[in-house]
Amino acid sequence: MRSQEYFHFVTFTVVGWLDVFTRLEYRDIVLDSIKYCQKHKGLVVGAWCIMTNHVHMIIRTNGEFLLQDVVRDMKSYTSRHIRKYMEHNPQESRKEWMLPMLIEAGLSKSTNKDFQLWQHSFHPVELSTNQLIDQKLEYLHHNPVKAGFIDEPEHWLYSSARDYAGGRGLLEVYYLE
Repeated sequence: MRSQEYFHFVTFTVVGWLDVFTRLEYRDIVLDSIKYCQKHKGLVVGAWCIMTNHVHMIIRTNGEFLLQDVVRDMKSYTSRHIRKYMEHNPQESRKEWMLPMLIEAGLSKSTNKDFQLWQHSFHPVELSTNQLIDQKLEYLHHNPVKAGFIDEPEHWLYSSARDYAGGRGLLEVYYLE
């Protein structure tokens, strides 16, 4: 990343595009990690959206930490806690096929030990112009609409779209408009 002062559009994608985030518990683990990073690592969230198999965010830091370090920590935390929940929750009906796929993905990469939830890259796009910010904000908030889950962006609970529509969402948001 070239500049830490700009917001960046990032995407975290589950390996194999597995639909992990159809479960509330896993979405909440992601939210807990984001909230922790906001409070303790200077993460500033301009917008966000959790889909079934990926997360879009527009983020920067307040300068205390490098953005790539905060992202690494968020991905590490969510990976560990989702694995733990998946392994120990008798209600998780998908673990018999999902856990082996995530373990196989981890074993195939020399940088992992035995489990991988997220694809390695997070595709940061520096948002250095208002045009880029508007484009990515629109894309991010309309992702659930385009997927056919809802009719209006602000109806998606796991997104900052309701913040931008005048409501109150699940995370603290620094407004980009």
